[in-house]
Amino acid sequence: MTAFDLRALPAGQVELHDARRRRRWTVDLEPFEIGVVPVTLAQYQAVRGGGAHRRSPVTDVSWRDALRFCNEASAREGLEPAYTLDGSGPRWETGASGFRLPTEAEWEYACRAGSSGPHYGPLDRIAWTADDDVEAPRPVGSKQANAFGLHDTLGNVWEWCWDLLDPARYGDYRVFRGGGFADRAWSVRASTRRGGAPGMSHPDVGLRLARGAAGTGQAAQGWSATADTERGAIRGALPSGWTPLRT
Repeated sequence: MTAFDLRALPAGQVELHDARRRRRWTVDLEPFEIGVVPVTLAQYQAVRGGGAHRRSPVTDVSWRDALRFCNEASAREGLEPAYTLDGSGPRWETGASGFRLPTEAEWEYACRAGSSGPHYGPLDRIAWTADDDVEAPRPVGSKQANAFGLHDTLGNVWEWCWDLLDPARYGDYRVFRGGGFADRAWSVRASTRRGGAPGMSHPDVGLRLARGAAGTGQAAQGWSATADTERGAIRGALPSGWTPLRT
């Protein structure tokens, strides 16, 4: 199975927050497309090689692996790759037509689907969590969808986003969102942020594809390279216990 079912979402707004900096802000989003379900193991191996036919989400995929997958899936569809992967580090070609990871703002907007609480419905009906007592990701689409028709944005597996987690504290760590099958209900929330090193993989982290010509230059859909640089600057005394990862 190589086809990817993406849903076209309308323009809208989403409020994000940065707990460390105690800051909230509203992001205006242009229309974009996002996967109805996370990328499955069958889809991933159909693109990258392998014979699996499982409809459970692919996991143990690093952020860098996810970028490579996006480019390879784009090439199969005759689309312009979204990422330049060379020695200078990954760059997002924001006007490209190919598959990509959602920005953090796009992910939360897609997950909430107009809702304002921690979940878009009763958690036991919409998400696989530790309360279900399962030992591995479950087949995608087997719990209720949100108002946009998207499944598994909460629970089942965490999903990589393009954005940096907190460059002042964690260097090049990238965000993943959504919670996973082994997480307690209190952490499976639309606003919960976690992240990991871009070269590391995790047994409960996968990805969901996005697509759409989102901008020009180094800014699009709530992300900008300039903002990343500003967030990475450490001003004043370090909080207790901090060891800066960047100089």
